[in-house]
Amino acid sequence: MSMRLLSRRLLSLLLAASVWVALVLPGAAQAPVLSQGELSAPEPISPVERLLLEGTRLEQQRRWTDAVVHYEKALRQFPNNIHLKARFQIARKHYDLNRRYHDVSFLRALRTLSRDEAYRLLDEVLLKLQAHYVEPPHWRRLLQQGTAALEIALEEPLFQKYHLQHVTAQQRQQFRRQLRRLVASLPVTRRSELSAAVAQVAALAARELQLRSVPVVLEYVCGMTGSLDHYTSYLTQSELEDVYAQIDGNFVGLGVELKTLETGLLILRVIPGSPAQQAGLQPGDLIVRIDNEPITPQNKDDAPNRLQGPPGSSVELMVTHQQRGMRRLRVVRRHVEVPSVEEVKMLDPQSGVAYFRLAAFQKTTAQEMDAALWKLHRAGMRYLIIDLRGNPGGLLTAAVEAVDRFVDRGIIVSTRGRNPGEDFTYRAHSAGTWRVPLVVLIDQDSASASEIFAGAIRDHRRGTIVGTRSYGKGSVQGIFPLSIGGMGLRLTTARFYSPAGRPFSLVGVEPHVKVQQTARPVDLKELPQLRTPGRDDPMLQAALDVARRHLAAGQARRSR
Repeated sequence: MSMRLLSRRLLSLLLAASVWVALVLPGAAQAPVLSQGELSAPEPISPVERLLLEGTRLEQQRRWTDAVVHYEKALRQFPNNIHLKARFQIARKHYDLNRRYHDVSFLRALRTLSRDEAYRLLDEVLLKLQAHYVEPPHWRRLLQQGTAALEIALEEPLFQKYHLQHVTAQQRQQFRRQLRRLVASLPVTRRSELSAAVAQVAALAARELQLRSVPVVLEYVCGMTGSLDHYTSYLTQSELEDVYAQIDGNFVGLGVELKTLETGLLILRVIPGSPAQQAGLQPGDLIVRIDNEPITPQNKDDAPNRLQGPPGSSVELMVTHQQRGMRRLRVVRRHVEVPSVEEVKMLDPQSGVAYFRLAAFQKTTAQEMDAALWKLHRAGMRYLIIDLRGNPGGLLTAAVEAVDRFVDRGIIVSTRGRNPGEDFTYRAHSAGTWRVPLVVLIDQDSASASEIFAGAIRDHRRGTIVGTRSYGKGSVQGIFPLSIGGMGLRLTTARFYSPAGRPFSLVGVEPHVKVQQTARPVDLKELPQLRTPGRDDPMLQAALDVARRHLAAGQARRSR
């Protein structure tokens, strides 16, 4: 089916679904979406059309978290599709705004930042983009993306609640027309001109809508940074603190890993020794009420934030489970130490096959790995399975240290950025190398630092990779604290490459042994029993088979 026919069939619903898409993807055709009437047309529906149709359904229901996840997955299948890119940008701007306006630290910044501080914040962000971003900034495109964010904000109920309560829809529409004419007329080819353009937009908003400069400038900051790539973003003070907590492996909270569903928060994992475990929460429990407020499709995206709070404070939860029924629990928040290495055990003591799971790469990873390796060595380890499934990554240096435990020489990973200061080649050291044979488990959620680890093991032929192709995140992010308001910036500064020079972005790591993980869909009527190593786990069973075959082959060679 031609792109022209695709656009003609899908255009009508797009125009009703969102604002000024041309701003989101300048120079591109407007991103089409299927309408229900057009769905019944006799022409066959392409995979991209189906993805756009599902995305439109999520957008119309204002399920912005689900829409962002949906478009991210769609772009992994069709990374160059301009329609999916445009829809992703729109969904992300809606999602980011709602996330920020449920963040107490962001609301505090809105109240306390002065006009001059907001402009200094803008200048600082633009300077960091110019100095550190992996590609040269396109200043006019950044202006267009920031303007698109402001247009979306004008129609968002939360933004209207805080800033536009006395502004009519007609006034907003008139302002948008003036805004577009202004932006189209401004010459923006350098950083200083972009700052001046934002100031002119803010002056127009103050004159026409009585809208303060601070929320306008912050929408531009957030819209511009969030448009650069999937991983660059503005960080509120709370988000910056969370990033540092993840790096250190500790935070204040309950100690659970969650999946957001339509009417509840499904507990996927409970950290050992955490307040959640002590209160009796278990994997498979569904949180349906928080402090007596039910979780609904309308407030589900904000529900995880309601679990947060200062140490010593408590939260009352109503949880349900297929077997355990409905329970009311009170959990006291406190500091939680998050282990990087989990489930250290001998899977097959007779053969000497050992196992541990690497949940994330953080400051404590190398130390925890050393303790696990010596424990398993004393238990008779002859083969080791390292499980990286679901590991989203973490510190690059922690991944390098982990690889260095098993590779004695050569390149571990290389990084290349626009700034020469971002170019590094990390190499292995022979001291302290473990010779134990390896199997590494990966899946589609193994990303970033996990891919550095798996890619190095693969390229050095140091072990067998089992599972499915990894996520394909091949970029390095730096965390830049900003001088105003305790806020920060997560900024892509480089891309990384395997020891053989292969990129990871949109490619990932291919396993030697491919195994599809079978998973039942989450159903509120029948909550799934979550995966446990050794039970109903075809990937782990395949890894165990690889280890046993290699051990048996080695034994046969020695007995000749």
